[in-house]
Amino acid sequence: MKHVFLFDPKAFYSQQWKMDTILDNIGQFFRTQENQDFSIQFSRYRRNAILIIQEEAEKTKPGDVVRIYAIGGEEILFDCLNGIAHFPNMQLAAVPFGETDNFLKIFGDKNIESFRNISAMIKSASIPTDIIKWGVNYALSSCYIGANLAAPKKISSLKSGISKSVFFVLSKISSFFGIIFPAFNKRSAVKEYSISIDDADYSGRYSMIHVANSPYFNGKKIIVSEASPDNGLLDIVLIKAEHPLKILFELRKYFSERRRSKNCVFVQGKKITIHSKSQMWIQLDSEYIQDTSINLNIIPHAIQFVVPEGLSYPISELAAS
Repeated sequence: MKHVFLFDPKAFYSQQWKMDTILDNIGQFFRTQENQDFSIQFSRYRRNAILIIQEEAEKTKPGDVVRIYAIGGEEILFDCLNGIAHFPNMQLAAVPFGETDNFLKIFGDKNIESFRNISAMIKSASIPTDIIKWGVNYALSSCYIGANLAAPKKISSLKSGISKSVFFVLSKISSFFGIIFPAFNKRSAVKEYSISIDDADYSGRYSMIHVANSPYFNGKKIIVSEASPDNGLLDIVLIKAEHPLKILFELRKYFSERRRSKNCVFVQGKKITIHSKSQMWIQLDSEYIQDTSINLNIIPHAIQFVVPEGLSYPISELAAS
């Protein structure tokens, strides 16, 4: 097996010492190994990781397994996923140094630190994992439509030029207004959608559409806490358009894991098509996109995701919590 450590230097802005420590740990580990087949790469811009992974794939022999370590935040994880999705002999490992690490939260906050243990991750096994497909794009966690995503998108674009503490504050502000603003903005809060889920019609007026492959969004546990990336299904939530105050209440409840509301439509399915006459703000994991239509489907066990020893997707625990 070849190990490729792919860093996002932006994730270590003003904290170069953290990246230097990881580099030292990688070197120390492989100096004691008989098999020293590894490389260290740096992603310099969005989607650069995809090209790097393609280059690594061209160097491998048929049948060789390549493990890609996405070291940084959710942006590098998204790019690495979209790089390995086309290669059946590649595995994906996440070494989290981001603000939220949504996907890894399914394993519990107390276990996230174990994903940063380089030597343990190298020795760890992988588990089959579902991914969401939209055209040539892939996502691990979810696709979110509605509530005004323009503010979070603009804040995210500032990330490389500000400190982590300032970015954290701005993220919280944008998250707050991402709930408050759409509730009182008709263009955002009330939109007509043509929706088909597994060929059944769910068209109507909605404030928010969330297609989940895992139970966390923006660092918070959502109502569909049983969503799991290994059951071959998408957990889909449609929040109906209502009076602004009602919408505000529903959005707050949804992102605080409270009980399900009659105002929400919950569906499990394998594919969903969404169309709107006007542009929709779409958040596909860490990627922000504008479009008038989107076609999503789940690809069961499409990738091998590396997890520390003893961890798995805790479906039963999540359903009972």
